[in-house]
Amino acid sequence: MEPNVLQNELMDQVKEVHQGYQNLKEEIGKVVLGQKEVIDLMILSMFTESHSLLMGVPGLAKTLLVHALADATSLDFTRIQFTPDMMPSDLIGTDILQEDKVSGRRSFTFVKGPLFTNLLLADEINRTTPKTQAALLQSMQERQVSASGHTFDLDRPYIVFATQNPIEQEGTYPLPEAQLDRFLFRIDVTYPSQDDEVHMVLQTTSRKDATIQPVYDKESLLRHQALVRQVPASETVAKFAVELVRATRPFTEKSTKFANETIRWGAGPRASQNLILAGKARALLQGRFAVEKEDIVALAHPILVHRIMPNFQAEAEGITAKTIIETCLEQVERNF
Repeated sequence: MEPNVLQNELMDQVKEVHQGYQNLKEEIGKVVLGQKEVIDLMILSMFTESHSLLMGVPGLAKTLLVHALADATSLDFTRIQFTPDMMPSDLIGTDILQEDKVSGRRSFTFVKGPLFTNLLLADEINRTTPKTQAALLQSMQERQVSASGHTFDLDRPYIVFATQNPIEQEGTYPLPEAQLDRFLFRIDVTYPSQDDEVHMVLQTTSRKDATIQPVYDKESLLRHQALVRQVPASETVAKFAVELVRATRPFTEKSTKFANETIRWGAGPRASQNLILAGKARALLQGRFAVEKEDIVALAHPILVHRIMPNFQAEAEGITAKTIIETCLEQVERNF
């Protein structure tokens, strides 16, 4: 096939993805007012088949956001409300003793749990025990679950959106760093603007119920997820992403005085990979077929904020992970 024909086909696919992105935002916007940045990040997470952690106080429509995304994509959807008494088998599934009506023989049959889905909402993930969190960790990282001596592959796509309430810490089990690192984004869900809140109140207290129409199916999503991986990233952009991540690591050969004085530990290599992968998705959704430095800058905060731990001195001085990211960005951008 001639290069011009291939180029035209590729640009048609890019336009198709961009239009699909616009359609998704329009459908979700029917039930969720405002939160545009949150919706963008959630769609980016879906197109990279990655997991995200939604942080916010109660009542900010975190659960509604995930429900709306599921309705607009026709994906199999499951919601799990995590509680302290939840066991791993409540997620994975369990063996049930069944009797064959013809032969009378009894045997154990594995009944799949709610992890076997496409889009999983893990509500208040920090309210369950580390043992149960570990069961979820395997599915997030390997997209497999182990039970009854067998390993089961999960259907693709498999995406986890977890919610966490930052103000209620009593009776919670903080997520270990290894599990936090499995999330592409930490998405901070904040209070809506005054205008959005007025519209929200008027809409939710009327009799009119908005209905979301599915604009994506599983096959189209898998095809577009594969296209994300084909978006090229230049060596310069990759170096920028790596330099940014390395700037967050204290006590290395090239660590700055600021990093050594404020950071307890920094981001690992998975952060560099995620910056490029999410950058590819962002470029594609915006109708471009190449990652640019601006994509990395735009995604730096949600990708790095849960991977950086300020030390005690920094916390005492009011220096947050967000402040550290902004400072590291300024330092690295001066070299590019």
